[in-house]
Amino acid sequence: MSQLEKIYGIHAVEALLRHHPKRVKQVWLAEGRSDPRVQTLIALADESRVPVGNAERREMDVWVEGVHQGVVADVSPSQVWGEAMLNELLDRTEGAPLILVLDGVTDPHNLGACLRTADAAGALAVIVPKDKSATLTPTVRKVACGAAEVIPLVAVTNLAATLKKLQQRGLWIVGTAGEAEQELYEQDLTGPTILIMGAEGKGMRRLTREHCDYLVRLPMAGSVSSLNVSVATGVCLFEALRQRSVKAASSSKKK
Repeated sequence: MSQLEKIYGIHAVEALLRHHPKRVKQVWLAEGRSDPRVQTLIALADESRVPVGNAERREMDVWVEGVHQGVVADVSPSQVWGEAMLNELLDRTEGAPLILVLDGVTDPHNLGACLRTADAAGALAVIVPKDKSATLTPTVRKVACGAAEVIPLVAVTNLAATLKKLQQRGLWIVGTAGEAEQELYEQDLTGPTILIMGAEGKGMRRLTREHCDYLVRLPMAGSVSSLNVSVATGVCLFEALRQRSVKAASSSKKK
């Protein structure tokens, strides 16, 4: 039997109980916690017949690194999607998909924040390379606040080859680069779009950059030259969401 993972934090554990209850084998609550959020977790666990136990906070501090909020769950190992599953996802998707690619983002806090933003902005999936990239961990799930249990994280062996195949399926690739001539707000993001964000400090790799149909930059009005990758990802994804919302509203008025 595979070794169980410990997932912690109210949002992450609640999302697992709601979306993947069969993966949850045990929920642990800090002694003395009986607030409404915890009562919700207990009710969800009861519905799926997941046992709930109590533990001392000091013991829970040893189990996990991070702010567990008095909630820890023993779950079956994390599932990362493969490229074949991405193709199946695209086959059953209607409309213009929006996919986020993180090219070498290694910080788990940044990956968790990007997953949370991608889910909020309506992205179909998040793609990362298998090597030299953060993957699903308890820290990522905690930072993602439940989004890691909802939005697919797809790890691919050859990112450049994957991008080429997605282009052949009709998706347009928009990469972010500080030296790009065109600003983000000038780019049409309403069609089938792949948005690529580069690694912290290094940006996109050369092969990734070569597959981009467009390069865009974020306008910077202050003294700093760049934003944290998770912040920049949020700006870009919500610009795509804004454009798509405007287009949808315009189309509905014409009917």
